[in-house]
Amino acid sequence: MDVDTPAPAEPKAPPKTAEVAAYLAARMCHDFISPASAIVSGLDLLDDPSAQDMKEEAMGLIQGSARKLADLLSFSRVAFGASASAETFDARELAKLAGGLFHHMRAELDWQVEPPAVNKPAARTLLNLAQMAGAALPTGGVARIRAVAEGAGMAIAVEAVGPKARLRPEVLRGLQGEGPGEGLHGHWVQAYYVHLFVGDAGGRIFADVTEEKVTFAATIPG
Repeated sequence: MDVDTPAPAEPKAPPKTAEVAAYLAARMCHDFISPASAIVSGLDLLDDPSAQDMKEEAMGLIQGSARKLADLLSFSRVAFGASASAETFDARELAKLAGGLFHHMRAELDWQVEPPAVNKPAARTLLNLAQMAGAALPTGGVARIRAVAEGAGMAIAVEAVGPKARLRPEVLRGLQGEGPGEGLHGHWVQAYYVHLFVGDAGGRIFADVTEEKVTFAATIPG
């Protein structure tokens, strides 16, 4: 007996600009709330008369969480924000921002960006793809960030190599300019944001997944 197979659901249309902004804000708040809450927990321990024997642990929690929050804020200011009026960025400063982020991730960072300075779209692309590569390595591995001058522009290649390397379907949809589907909006919106600003700059971006490796590649005009 023949059984009718339901047609696959149509992908949702990309949201409007205001919705994208709301998703980005929610994504950043999600990243910030964990270290901020840990700082509050540490302060509560310091104020608790019955927990004075945990003072050293409380101070360690506060210091580590404050550093993580500061690193995330500095990273997000350039990766997601306007970063004042800067139009070019020192690659060494971008390496510091990415390094601060990876200090709190399981993956290791291998930063190999040749141009000493990059324009704003390239800076955002490097940082966002670095973070996405780290997220693709939940059990650890190496995120290799490479960039070379290509005429007046730049070619970027990012590899996430490690056991259980993976790319969420919503990330791939976002990079392709598609709507979020049924996936997590926090992961999707970062990829969609990258798709938007790379496209606005006249560049291209794509991703590929093989066994134990996720690859991102982008070209950014000068």
